[in-house]
Amino acid sequence: MTDTLRERVETLEAELRRKDDRIATLEARLETAIDRLDTLESRLADHDDRLETHENACHDHATRLDAHDDRLQQIDALADATRNRTGANKARIEELQARELEKGAHLETATVDEHELEVQGDRLERITKDDGRSYFRVPDSADPLDSGHVSLAYGDLLPIQQLARMDTDRRRAAANTVPTRLAAALWQARTDPSIGDDPWEPGCKNVRAFVTASDLKHWIRRQEPGTSETYAKKLVSRTIDALLDLSKHRLAVRRTTQRKNGLEYTERRLILPADAAIPGETGRTRSDPNRDRQSNGMDEDASPESSPPTTDVHG
Repeated sequence: MTDTLRERVETLEAELRRKDDRIATLEARLETAIDRLDTLESRLADHDDRLETHENACHDHATRLDAHDDRLQQIDALADATRNRTGANKARIEELQARELEKGAHLETATVDEHELEVQGDRLERITKDDGRSYFRVPDSADPLDSGHVSLAYGDLLPIQQLARMDTDRRRAAANTVPTRLAAALWQARTDPSIGDDPWEPGCKNVRAFVTASDLKHWIRRQEPGTSETYAKKLVSRTIDALLDLSKHRLAVRRTTQRKNGLEYTERRLILPADAAIPGETGRTRSDPNRDRQSNGMDEDASPESSPPTTDVHG
């Protein structure tokens, strides 16, 4: 009986020690959890403080942004007013420049927007005077102030211009092919009224002048008496190629659809664009599109052609 009680007591004491250990472990874990909770609460408080700081900063930024928006609206209003005044002033200046140009004035190119001026003939010419500066004028108008002679260096001219300015003997010596000589003569016919036999037609809208392949064929036969029609057709293509090359492709070829005797056919045209940069004669043309098609004989089917060598000619 005594042994049984002793064993029972020992068992209870062992169980009590285990519970004490368990309680001690739980108390330690509780203290750790409390410490961690305190740390998290501290960090949360820090985050709250930082969030409040950011919110205040955002509010300040929003206030500043509103102020910037108000300032930007004021600047936009001032800019609109300035543009309106500038546009009105520009229009007045362009009107004065147009009047002076029509009176014969020569105006420096840096001060002129040639695409906006409305002058008689809708054409301006770029020239260079002996002071080395570029000027605009109405074609062939003398400077009433006599402020300098017009000069243009020979080296500034296009090859076709250089050939066109030569006399017949020099041109024959410089040009070793018939198409090259014909190209120079064709260019001279356009620029020199004294030549007389000029196949070029005045253009409109974006074309300063043009010549049709059929007219060019007849012109070649007049220039080269005895030339057969078959060979003249070949010379048309070769002359056009030479002119494109010697003008450094300032000119272009277009195909247009024509009607004759109820039949429709396609014909090429050699054109000088209005905006082509030709030394000494750069100009522009402005007109009504419908009138352009009528006076040019061009219809809606007209299409530009790139500048590779041309082929056969109609007509």
